[in-house]
Amino acid sequence: MEITNVEVIKSSGEKVKFSLDKLRLSLKRTGADDTVVNQILDCVKDELYQGISTNEIYNRAFALLKKNKSHFASKYKLKKAIYELGPTGFPFERFLSAILDYSGFKTEVGSIVKGKCVSHEVDVIACKNSESIIVECKFHSQQGLKCNVKIPLYINSRYLDINGNWHNLKKRDAPLKAGWVVTNTRFTKDALQYGKCCGLYLLSWDYPSDNGLKDRIDRLGLYPITVSTLLSNREKQFLLSRSVVLCRDLINDKFYLDHLGVSETRKKKILNEISQLCN
Repeated sequence: MEITNVEVIKSSGEKVKFSLDKLRLSLKRTGADDTVVNQILDCVKDELYQGISTNEIYNRAFALLKKNKSHFASKYKLKKAIYELGPTGFPFERFLSAILDYSGFKTEVGSIVKGKCVSHEVDVIACKNSESIIVECKFHSQQGLKCNVKIPLYINSRYLDINGNWHNLKKRDAPLKAGWVVTNTRFTKDALQYGKCCGLYLLSWDYPSDNGLKDRIDRLGLYPITVSTLLSNREKQFLLSRSVVLCRDLINDKFYLDHLGVSETRKKKILNEISQLCN
């Protein structure tokens, strides 16, 4: 079968042509060498069929990477790991706050801010270079969903209301310069167009190009705890409930593994996987 003619089904239900280059790129991002990448590509090519889901391709590639080195598999599952920060959006807000912290901002999460007309709960307020931004996080725990134009429309109205009263707020010396909307999925074309027109900064999984969430995470080495292939879902939820959102948080707070009753042998494997990710 010619692989260029194979149609795959995305999580949204959309049918697209299979792209070997796209799969190669996602495998290369994990740090796996060419030999490992080519072996996986050969296996996946042999198992392709018309109408295969992108999820099946992902699962197969993930299993092959995990067999090689677990931290490669951890990086490969980054997108899925961010969905696992749910079901509530709070861990995602903390995760985004950490990304901004490591990018030189000083952040606060979940603050109530009085606007010109009403008060608003703001997901993240961040300050850098004597300027402030307010960030609204739109988390989706289900794959295939997109943020439509209603989201930036709504967020822009909140931003304008807050900005109208910002100069009256105590302890808000740094002027408010921008509103951000951040999602773990993607924006529709209309949403991107509106954000650009009204001056909102939009950040999604792969937007802006080369500076989306996935690029920032890889660049900073700030992987969520949910990328671990060795921790169970129960253990991940326990850690998230104690504000251990980043892998590097667990290195500093490894006593939580004792609270979970993790054996010394398994603890060593978990911390080794996480250390390789953070490096």
